[in-house]
Amino acid sequence: MNEILTQEKSIYLQIAEMIETDILRDILLEEERVPSTNELAKLYAINPATAAKGVNILVDEGILYKKRGIGMFVAEGAKENILNRRRNEFFDHYVKKLLEEAASIGLDKNEVIKLIQSANQ
Repeated sequence: MNEILTQEKSIYLQIAEMIETDILRDILLEEERVPSTNELAKLYAINPATAAKGVNILVDEGILYKKRGIGMFVAEGAKENILNRRRNEFFDHYVKKLLEEAASIGLDKNEVIKLIQSANQ
C-alpha cells in the first residue's frame, strides 16, 4: 500500500481501491488484518475519517469485516468478489462502448475480434 494519492478522484475511493488492489495482488490475503484507519491516515497524511470512509465502503461490500477490538480483516471470498465486480465494470465501461463505437463505423463483432487479435502480434 505504498501508492501515491492523486487529485483525480476522492481520496476515500482511492483508499478503497488500493486495498482492493492489494487483495487482488495477494498482498493482503483472506482472513488477514488490513491496516487500521489510523495507520492509513498516518501513511498517507490524511484525516482518519477519510481513511475510515474508504474502509467502510469495503465493509459495506462484504470485502472487509470487523473483529471487535482487533481490527478489520479481509473477508473470505473477497478476491473473487472484487474480480467479478471489476470484470463487470470492465465490460460495462469498455467492451460495451467499444462495440457501440464499432457498430457506428460499420464494424461487426468478428471484425473487432480480428482487430484485437492483430493488436497482440
